[in-house]
Amino acid sequence: MNWLAYVAGAVLSWGVYGAMLHQGQVKLGNPMRALLCVGVAYFLVGVLIPVATLFAQGQGLRGFTSDGTMAATVAGTLGALGAVCIIFAFRTGGTPTYVMPLVFGGAPLVNVLYTMYIHPPRVPPNPLLYVGFLVTAIGAGMVLYFKPQA
Repeated sequence: MNWLAYVAGAVLSWGVYGAMLHQGQVKLGNPMRALLCVGVAYFLVGVLIPVATLFAQGQGLRGFTSDGTMAATVAGTLGALGAVCIIFAFRTGGTPTYVMPLVFGGAPLVNVLYTMYIHPPRVPPNPLLYVGFLVTAIGAGMVLYFKPQA
């Protein structure tokens, strides 16, 4: 499958994620119940599928390195902490209409800066990169300002 199909899957999944998480949190009456459900889903998707796939590929649970395991575990922890932060943003009055555009507008900017830090570019970035940062911030602001009224 083409990598863009997987990108589309992530966009669709994460695009609906915040609204569904908020809905679950409201219906469960306690954000920690929603977080527990997220944790169960992470286990089902993030543990069972890779274990089954690794065994189906004949690799089993071999080939783990300490550096790779540490980096991937920190990444997973950051993903889970992001979910916790979104839940607490909802709990303290944020709504998906505001929270998610801020998260998904800000996260790509942080990603580019962090990636440039750990993989310094060979040549200075094109100044239009910083224009893109500004346009992204303005775009998130416009989404928030012109959001549909509930």
